[in-house]
Amino acid sequence: MKLSTFQQNLNTWQGSTLIFGIVEDDLKNQLEKINFIIDSNLLLDKINQKNFKGEIGKVLNFDFFNQNLQTLKIIGLGESKNINITNIKNSLADVIRKSADKDEKISILFPWELINSLKEIKSFGEIARLSTYKDNRFNSKRNDKKVLKEIEFLNLKKFENISFNETEYICEGVELARRLVAAPPNSLTPLEMSKQASKISKDHGLEIKILEKNECEDLGMGAYLAVAKGSDLEPKFIHLTLKSRSPVKEKIALVGKGLTFDSGGYNLKVGASQIEMMKYDMGGSAAVLGAAKALGAIKPDGLEIHFIVAACENMINGSAVHPGDVVKASNGKTIEINNTDAEGRLTLADALTYASNLKPDSIIDLATLTGAIVVALGNDVAGFWTNDNLMAKDLMRASSQAGEELWQMPLQKSYKDGLKSHIADMKNTGPRAGGSITAALFLEEFFDSSIKWAHIDIAGTCWTDKNKGINPSGATGYGVKTLVQWIKNKELSNE
Repeated sequence: MKLSTFQQNLNTWQGSTLIFGIVEDDLKNQLEKINFIIDSNLLLDKINQKNFKGEIGKVLNFDFFNQNLQTLKIIGLGESKNINITNIKNSLADVIRKSADKDEKISILFPWELINSLKEIKSFGEIARLSTYKDNRFNSKRNDKKVLKEIEFLNLKKFENISFNETEYICEGVELARRLVAAPPNSLTPLEMSKQASKISKDHGLEIKILEKNECEDLGMGAYLAVAKGSDLEPKFIHLTLKSRSPVKEKIALVGKGLTFDSGGYNLKVGASQIEMMKYDMGGSAAVLGAAKALGAIKPDGLEIHFIVAACENMINGSAVHPGDVVKASNGKTIEINNTDAEGRLTLADALTYASNLKPDSIIDLATLTGAIVVALGNDVAGFWTNDNLMAKDLMRASSQAGEELWQMPLQKSYKDGLKSHIADMKNTGPRAGGSITAALFLEEFFDSSIKWAHIDIAGTCWTDKNKGINPSGATGYGVKTLVQWIKNKELSNE
């Protein structure tokens, strides 16, 4: 799908579906803007009959016959002096989502003069594209409905030189992450994930290295490989590198948890544990690969960026890791596995050690790591932990700019006592209370303490069961936009 603009005289515009936004001021004058396609006086009468005044969130639908314009949707934007951009975006998302399978092209005309920022205009493009996303790959009736191919913005005179190219790159990254998360586990295997990474490398010129099981053994990745032992599918350790065109001012590693399916192992997921949804336990790796795709197209300068995924399954067979086993991570630390369903942190232990050995300035890892973070923050907000106050501020700023909710959680050092083991350096889980915090404290053991680090737990935000704002029901692609924005901010600060 592409985003386009129509900057010519409105009288020359032609289209079949128009979304028209109006504020609560002088409806007659505003409706005259579309008098070239419909009698504005007649339309005003119809609107008045429905007692519509342009209130925020109110929508009117009109269908026409024997005219070029077949569908007109009027969205109320509220008072012009008190424009609420977030509410307007949510209204647009809902309206355009309902129209997505009815036409191949939808046009949007809003009072753009009330929006002061070029970035806000681009975010409308992002909203329009991502809210209409549909994943019909596994539906035999996927060809029965029309596919939306273009969203056109009319009369952007105030922003006549606008380009949606970067917006489209970011949307493509989010859409890739959504496809990866939504794919069933018999489709997205560790091998298939490595193929997706290879495609990103080929399409955007990133360097790629795929470590096989024997190579991971040579590096001493005992924690990661312990998790992979229970599956008949070979693990794939993925490392993409985006090089800078100019001298490198900062080196960054982005690490994603890559469990393509998590049965829980011998601590089997039962009852209400949603084992059938554990295809999304690779949401962190999806965000990292989605960011790799977007940044590979944007090509930020002055930064060397590494994208790392330890992909595998957590399954049960005669070789699977037992509760009570002790394994050694690649940094030499030993771990008593007191719960095989806390496997993500074991894979991340070796992935973070690998990233640390690259000697980056910063590491961010993303993972659907704990149910505890969902209890704490729900499904709209991800939690993050960091060892650096400036990094915390930068991440909060980037998430706000990207429109993804993020909340800083404490690295409460006293909770580390809960990870003590009688026979190994540590256990892989602590007490139930503060479970997401002890998970972060566990991860902190596997990289050089001089490196700026943040851990983002996206267990609650990578999936939604119902349409919500920019996200249709299903995989959200959470994290891609925040990572891309954080990198873009880094590029600007290094200029």
